[in-house]
Amino acid sequence: MNVLVKGAGVAGLTVAYELCLRGAEVTILEPFRDERSAASWYAGGMLAPWCERESAEQPIIDLGSKAADWWEATLPGTVTRNGTLVIASPRDVKELDRFGGRTSGFVHIGEEAISLLEPDLGGAFRKGLFFEGEAHLEPRRVLKDLRTMLTAWNTRFETEMSAPEISDFEWVLDCTGIASSDTDLRGVRGEMLLLRSKDISLSRPIRLIHPRFPLYIVPRPDNIFMVGATMIESHASGPIKARSVMELLNAAYSVHAAFGEAEIIETGAGIRPAYPDNLPRVVKTGNRISINGLYRHGFLLAPAMARQAADMILPERNVRHETHRQWL
Repeated sequence: MNVLVKGAGVAGLTVAYELCLRGAEVTILEPFRDERSAASWYAGGMLAPWCERESAEQPIIDLGSKAADWWEATLPGTVTRNGTLVIASPRDVKELDRFGGRTSGFVHIGEEAISLLEPDLGGAFRKGLFFEGEAHLEPRRVLKDLRTMLTAWNTRFETEMSAPEISDFEWVLDCTGIASSDTDLRGVRGEMLLLRSKDISLSRPIRLIHPRFPLYIVPRPDNIFMVGATMIESHASGPIKARSVMELLNAAYSVHAAFGEAEIIETGAGIRPAYPDNLPRVVKTGNRISINGLYRHGFLLAPAMARQAADMILPERNVRHETHRQWL
């Protein structure tokens, strides 16, 4: 089976992996030479379906509940299973009840429990919600590791300059996100910062109740923290806006004063593809399949969407590594 996958973000790489497992010959066509052009590059990497239920529908939990297991089976050692801590500033503490009312899979915790989970936040927050079953990963490492694995399996990576003929392939999968020609899609711009500070340590993603957008701080190796992300209804690319930088820095500082002295090592913005209902779709038309609309849940939903698409082409029977499927 000869398959062309258009797009090398998280959707394209995961479906390519699923197809390779089942014995397909895969070529990946990269619309952009620079991987920083993909929204996946700016993702937080949170595998947090229960938290996401606060603003998303039930299918997000259904599709994303096994994502951490998929990533760990695929790339052992890349998933950190320390849960998610949701906190609020004193003026917004009542919003924790609203957040909890829309979600599940958490326990209410107080100041002492928060201090045990995150000693550097000790005494700063009186109440929180702890989602113990959630996890996170480092998106850029995962994207690079997937590419390395696919290359070792003889997957070809081509650019537009050397694009093969579409007619050479039995199946074509479109995973190009907002670059797709699908007119039902809209862009949702997400802006982020990377900060470096040796003066604070966090063990898990921290979600701060924010009046305008869901804000989170995700720890990464080497004393780096990803702070994101705005939600702006826009297709516009380009550098992060000054207002967003101020809001993100303000929020980080409210979590811990040490972020006021942190280095800003990177800023960025990605355009996330979303359908009107904010739910993803796998659509088959003849020998073409589209995977799109992962919105702000790329790493959470990509495994389930990849399996759906791969099942349409090659039912799950010719898997190279059977142990990979034991968790299903």
